[in-house]
Order: sequence, then structure tokens, then C-alpha cells
Amino acid sequence: MTDVEPPARDGAGSPETDAPGAGTPGAPTPGAPGPAASTVGSAGAPPPVTAAQRWLARLACAAALGVVVLLLLGGLTSLAVLLVGVVGLAATLAALWWFLSRRGPVRWACAVVAVAVPVAVTVYYVVRHQLWVIVLVLLLAATAVTAARAAVVRGRPRSGMPEVRTPPPARPFLIMNPRSGGGKVGRFALDSKARALGAEVALLEGPGQVDVAALARTAATGGADLLGVAGGDGTQALVAGIAAEFGLPFLVVSAGTRNHFAMDLGLDRDRPDAGLDALDDGVEIRLDLGLIGGRTFVNNASFGAYAGVVQSPAYRDDKTGTILQLLPEMLSGRQGARLVVRIDGGPAIEDPKALLVSNNPYGSGDAAGLGRRARLDSGRLGVVAITVDNAAQAAGLLRGRQAKGLSTFLAHEVVVESDAAEIPVGIDGESVLMPTPVRLTIQPLALRVRVPRKRPGTPHRPAVDRAILLRQAFSTGPPAEPAAPRHGRHR
Repeated sequence: MTDVEPPARDGAGSPETDAPGAGTPGAPTPGAPGPAASTVGSAGAPPPVTAAQRWLARLACAAALGVVVLLLLGGLTSLAVLLVGVVGLAATLAALWWFLSRRGPVRWACAVVAVAVPVAVTVYYVVRHQLWVIVLVLLLAATAVTAARAAVVRGRPRSGMPEVRTPPPARPFLIMNPRSGGGKVGRFALDSKARALGAEVALLEGPGQVDVAALARTAATGGADLLGVAGGDGTQALVAGIAAEFGLPFLVVSAGTRNHFAMDLGLDRDRPDAGLDALDDGVEIRLDLGLIGGRTFVNNASFGAYAGVVQSPAYRDDKTGTILQLLPEMLSGRQGARLVVRIDGGPAIEDPKALLVSNNPYGSGDAAGLGRRARLDSGRLGVVAITVDNAAQAAGLLRGRQAKGLSTFLAHEVVVESDAAEIPVGIDGESVLMPTPVRLTIQPLALRVRVPRKRPGTPHRPAVDRAILLRQAFSTGPPAEPAAPRHGRHR
């Protein structure tokens, strides 16, 4: 697992920083694992550069230089062709925005434009005999970015959430939802495999709604020494809260649809049964837990446009259709309560269209909570606020954290106020109506999670640090020996 990215900047250019009052309750305890150290060694000297880092950095610089040379050799012709591509991209993005935010004939006319413009641009390139130039430029740019990321990743100190070896549980208790993830519990025979490993298994087969938190609490008071869930992230979060309350280790089995929490833990999401290996060959890691109105969350809580979509009863059966049906009102501001967001008591963020508060920040540029969190033990909430009023701002979101309509923060407390008495909130993908104001905090290192000792790990795409890249490319002298791979620290 890799380290959390350095603080980024929001669209207005203000730095993404810790919330005021760092070191107050809610901050990580002394000695607790936090963000990775910088690339400067303890003696103040930069870390040595390996041969792989050096040549990857040089490849990235050479590919970037190739892009510049191609554009200069082509002169005005290449620049004109490039301009056509940029204009075509802008027109396509504008059409997509109107498709998402309008109804009726306008929506479908924009859908035609969104398809027709890329086709027209491609035909233009073919007629001008410039298609090969554009393809070559794109390939060189992709090579430059890929090599640069690989070099920077190798140049940063490896950092994982610390692992602790503990004895296997004697009385594990697992809750399994046979309907979750399209029936993964039955398809992978998770219940029988768990019982063979000595676990007690409770299947959520109904009839009626089962109080998962009450079921987990009963097991904890009855002597269970581990609580686990094979189900979606929402169910995971409920049981994780009970495990944290009783100080018990928590087991994640990736039997849900998305399994974002399992992904961030480095588990194999294609093999949910592999998560059961933690019962007899596991290690423990300490993680933070998000808290919203007395309820825990492991991934994120969302407000505004996304929360309104999740609230729809049709969302579970037809996610795509429901999003297309509700987005026009949500994005145009014709529906939904007006939100005011206060981060650690600072200045208010007025009327964001969408707000995402995550248990630890997502990777650079991820405004939708669909990516990865390199660490879950930094003791901070990640906050992303989006205000999009037109096609230009929608297109600008592709710039990630530099977009004008997007602001990112790190926080210990977030308060969401509204002109409505209740607002919809998507908590780990589950829709909940909550009274306002809604207060979100983080509980540092509150959760013990037991994971398999052998697991794939979490790939991560960091932002490219140009200073590190150039130092690697122009380094001289004998290369350093590559560091041996590790999967966290053991005690």
C-alpha cells in the first residue's frame, strides 16, 4: 500500500490543509500511524535513486520532449489540428452536460451532438492526413505520464498501515447477506467455508428487515471475539461500529457490489472467499471510523446531487436510469435543499451542488469517491465540495483538484446546515434522511480490522511530483539497490 498524497489545492488556489485546531481531540494520537514521511531522508539528503527510477524518469522526459518536438515541427498546421481537437472536446463535454441536465428533445439532441462531434473530428484528421500525428502525440503523452508515475512511485518511501500479528479468534461471528453482490455468498459458498473455519454464521434471509446492528451487538455481548460481514459497504459500516464499540476485531468479506472498503484494505474483490483466510492466517490493522449523527461510516457520506439520486426508491434496481431521470433537477438546482457547509468552524461554503465527506481523503483529483484511499489511519476527513452551474465548469472538473468548481479540504469536523429540517444523505451508498444540522467527525484508530496476511494490496496512482522526477532523470553516479518489497510493518 502506498502513502497518502501531499495536500493539494482547491480550485481557488487555497491550500488543502489540516483543519484548524490540529492536535485537538480528533487528531491522531502520538505515535499513531499518519501520513507518510517526505522523500527527504532523516539526515536531510534526498533518498538514493535506483536504476529503474532513473530510466523511467528519463523515458518520461524524453516522451514529453517528443510531444513538444512534434508540435513544433508541424508548425501552425499541427497547432490548428490540435485546436480542432480541443474545440471538439469542449463541444462534446458541453453536449454531455446538457444531456445530463436537461429533459426532452434537447437531451437527445445533445446526445447526438456528443457522438457526432468526435466522429467529425476524426474524419477531419483523416482528410488532413494528420491522424497519425495526433495518435503519436497521444501515445507519447500517455507514455510520459505512465513512466513518470512509475518513477515517482518507486522514488517514494514505501508506507503501509502497520500490521500486528495476533492469534486467530476463538469465537468469530459473521453476518452474511445472501442477496448482496448478486448472490456472492451462495456462489462462493462463503457460509459453509466460514463454518468449516470455526465461525458462527448468521444469514440475513428474512422475512422482513433484520436489525444488523442489534444482531452484531447480541453476538458481542454473547462472547464473540470477532465480528465480520459478507455484504455491502453499508452493512459493513453498521457492524464495524459495533466492533469498535466493543473493541473487537472486524473482518471484511468482499461480497457486496462495489466493495470500496475491501479495495482500500487491499483485499481480492474477485475472490471474496479469500477474505476468510484472515480467520486462521491474518494480521490486524488499526483504522479510523467516520461518524455522522451517531452512525458510523467506513467510506463516505454524500449530500446534494448524489444523495438525492441515492434516495430514489428505483436507484437499486435501475441505477443508470434513475441517475439520468433525476440529474436535471439536481444539477440545475431546481430541486433539493440549499446547503451551507462549515469545516472546523471556518468560513461557510455556500450552496454546493454536491458534497462528499470521506473517512480519510481519496486520491488526487477524485471528486466522486470512486477511487482509492491509500491510507485509512490519518485521523482526517476528506472533503470535496462541487459547485457546477454551466458546461464550462462541468468540463473544468476534468482538471481534478485544480477545477474552478471544485474545492477540497482536510478536516476533523464538518457541519452541514440547511434551510430544510431534514436532508437526504448517502451513507456508504445507503440513503438516509437526517435532521439538520448534520455533524460529521472522525474517530482516529477506532477500528481493529483483521485481514489475510497474504492479499493483493492496493494499487495507487499518485500525482506526478516534477521535482522528484527531474532529480531522478538527471541523477548521476552508481544507482542504488532497489528496496525489498514489503506489505506493511509487522510487530
